[in-house]
Amino acid sequence: MGQSRAKFYSLIMAGGKGTRFWPESTQTHPKQYLKLMGDKTLLEETCDRFDKLISVDQRFVVTVNEQKSLCQESSRGKINIDGIILEPSGRNTAPCILLSLAYLLKKGVTENDVVAIVPSDHVILNKSGFQTTVKKAFEFCIKKNEIVTIGITPNFPHTGFGYIQKGELVQGEAFKVSRFKEKPHFEVAKEYVKSGEYLWNAGMFVAPVKVLLEEFKNHAPEMYKYFEELKNAIGNSSELKNVYDKIPADSLDYAIMEKSSHVSVIPAQFDWNDLGSWDALASVINETHGNTVVKSDGQFFLNSTDNIIYTPGKFVALINMEKHIVVSNDKVVLVAPIKDSQEVKKIVEGLKGIRDDLL
Repeated sequence: MGQSRAKFYSLIMAGGKGTRFWPESTQTHPKQYLKLMGDKTLLEETCDRFDKLISVDQRFVVTVNEQKSLCQESSRGKINIDGIILEPSGRNTAPCILLSLAYLLKKGVTENDVVAIVPSDHVILNKSGFQTTVKKAFEFCIKKNEIVTIGITPNFPHTGFGYIQKGELVQGEAFKVSRFKEKPHFEVAKEYVKSGEYLWNAGMFVAPVKVLLEEFKNHAPEMYKYFEELKNAIGNSSELKNVYDKIPADSLDYAIMEKSSHVSVIPAQFDWNDLGSWDALASVINETHGNTVVKSDGQFFLNSTDNIIYTPGKFVALINMEKHIVVSNDKVVLVAPIKDSQEVKKIVEGLKGIRDDLL
């Protein structure tokens, strides 16, 4: 089918239960529903990124049943009226996408149409750069019948991200993917960045529906064999759960991307932050008197710099304090050195079964 006749859809994955923004991010109110960057939730910001690129009636969000009302609240007026796809349970990205493709086809999307699949909880400040990159991916994947992943040019040797090795230049700015690499050790990450051959894997994909389904069929047959059953079960929640629970809980990277020979990568023309933990906010929010004040009801700093403050509705005063995270809400106060921000998830583990009311 010709390029002009393919419609463009977006699918936002919003079912995650990230723990690294505890105590604000909890099982009942995960990170994508937090207003970390202003007056909008991260999911709202993600929906808005598609303005003027994909019409509202061609946008969808996939989440888990428990987050249905939060998702409705955050996406109202920003997605298709029937645009919330509910996973019966969280089962990783490959089953989530397979279910979503079944739902899209049920809703009248054709196999020749193209879908952009993105996470709901990342920060991208350059909206026009995002749209330019996604448009290029759209045009390329139709011409070449490829899955296009959007890679981020690394600006330091990050050990918390997967990497994509660029192969030959195919056309314009699109490279064949040579291979996907797991999160590396620091020395390996340094080599990746130095070589100029690697991009961060941001988990964003653009592809024709038929290509995604073909790759599921070729590389994840143990998942794909349930596709027709999934389609037929949509609308019947108990039947859908029965089918969905049979599908292996693998990531899309593992199930398809690492095995497929039909994947290209386009470097992003935009800033990107996956907001993996509290310390990441320092790179996306401007400093106030030498500190990153995300939210507060005023502040006073005495000989205190390089701290990250999240105390909505509360005045915060710091004395002789450097490089710490200070978070306060109605139930919890968290203070930790910035260098240990990843350790927050250990608090969450430690509180399980002891203070579930805080999780």
